[in-house]
Amino acid sequence: MLGSLLRGAYRLRSTLIMVGVPAFVVASLLDAPGWLLGVIALVVAIGVLLGFVRPVEPPDDPSRTVEPPVRGRWVALNSPSTKVPSHGVRDYGQAYAVDLALVPDGGKLDWGTGFARPEDVAGFGEVVHAMVSGEVVRVSDWRRDHRCRTSKPALVYMFLEGLIRSYGGPGWVIGNHVVIRSDADGAFALVAHLRRGSACVRVGQAVRAGERIGECGNSGNTTVPHVHAQLMDRASAATAQGLPLRLRGVTVERPDRELLPGLTPGTVGTRYPGVPADGELLVSAQ
Repeated sequence: MLGSLLRGAYRLRSTLIMVGVPAFVVASLLDAPGWLLGVIALVVAIGVLLGFVRPVEPPDDPSRTVEPPVRGRWVALNSPSTKVPSHGVRDYGQAYAVDLALVPDGGKLDWGTGFARPEDVAGFGEVVHAMVSGEVVRVSDWRRDHRCRTSKPALVYMFLEGLIRSYGGPGWVIGNHVVIRSDADGAFALVAHLRRGSACVRVGQAVRAGERIGECGNSGNTTVPHVHAQLMDRASAATAQGLPLRLRGVTVERPDRELLPGLTPGTVGTRYPGVPADGELLVSAQ
């Protein structure tokens, strides 16, 4: 029973830290009593310790196969077929998330240097499609599309910016996004980093898999325009646990060279069918 309680509390670890740290700072500035500071510090400590609790891994359900969120040739940057959690953390239900960046005609990625404008990078404005048929439960597309972060100084800036974003909650990290509850099994499909103002669905609307729901952007905690796709067991990324996903009707290819320095192509024959490993290509012509 204790293990179940701990794993349930695990979902709240980020929230405890996100709320506790600024609350401690404010309470200290207001010269709050020591007992209150102690309680807040304990809350933060519990949040940190919960990070060491191993969550129950969800089963890889072969029936949970979804439509690809993009069309064309896209390279995987952070993939569960390479490692889990794919982004290094399980926060915001992204343990099995995959990032996809468009490979332009000619196969050469050019992300500029430093702080390139997002509209100058391939993928920005590309159509994003619903992965599942179901009901739209969350829509957010008001956040700006910021400049790219592709040089070392820009990445340092992004790291510091990301720390600040994390205190704003999931929306500030994942940026503009759409969440759809699947009619098939109740899982929640999220696509993130959408272009500001591009969402063309509304909460409560019924959509079909493959339907246009927005455009690729560069909102949230991102380096370059790309599409972040994941499945979750809850609608709220703040407390959700990620679910493994498979992609239907796509081809996974291993390029004959690195598309970017350090982006070594993985091995075809991925852990999750249809999901390319880091450096591999997802090809969808649907």
